[in-house]
Amino acid sequence: MNSLSLFGVRVFCLVVGYAFGMFQTAVLYGRLKGVDIRKVGSGNAGTTNTLRVLGTKAGFIVLFGDMIKCILAIFLTGFVFKQIFGSEVYASYNYFLKIYTAAGCVLGHDFPFFLKFKGGKGIAVTSGYIIATGTPFVLVGLLAFLVPFNITHYVSLGSLCLYTCFFIQLIVEGQTGICNMAINVMPQGVRIEMYVVAFLMTVLAFYQHRTNIQKLLSGNERKTYLFKKNKID
Repeated sequence: MNSLSLFGVRVFCLVVGYAFGMFQTAVLYGRLKGVDIRKVGSGNAGTTNTLRVLGTKAGFIVLFGDMIKCILAIFLTGFVFKQIFGSEVYASYNYFLKIYTAAGCVLGHDFPFFLKFKGGKGIAVTSGYIIATGTPFVLVGLLAFLVPFNITHYVSLGSLCLYTCFFIQLIVEGQTGICNMAINVMPQGVRIEMYVVAFLMTVLAFYQHRTNIQKLLSGNERKTYLFKKNKID
């Protein structure tokens, strides 16, 4: 695949991902319940704020919606790419497509232009990307999030651990193919670019959680519970 084709693939995946990412599950679900989720609690249009304000069921609905929009976007870009370039080329660039689509989806979720660029933090969206990447990433992701969350009840801590572990695992898998994910069949230059995109997504996740990080360091971060009432303010 030549550089011009790759440029077009990048743009296409980012645009499709952004379009899907702008579907704000928390905002839409909140409106169904008569609540503007951006004006209550933390003001964040994501899973955690929805869970705190509207309850566990609402939180899981928003989580599922935000994950599925990323999975659908990845499916669409993969389908189009396969039709244009064929299955053999698709097999070599599969993970490249996924990460650019996911990056676009995170940007659309975090910075939707029709909501004045005020959205969520992209963790649920990234979880959808992890599911689309493969079982080994799902298993590590679950452990990376659930262990720190169940110990501390800090969603932010679990989210940052999830991102950090995913970034590290992507590089290890990409260079070794240890879990037979076929990431390492891509050209080395493309793999490095994929790592750079993953790094930028990780930096963005930490940036979006900058206030949470400050609260974690000062001991003022709010805890979140799945099966008992959470503090909203």
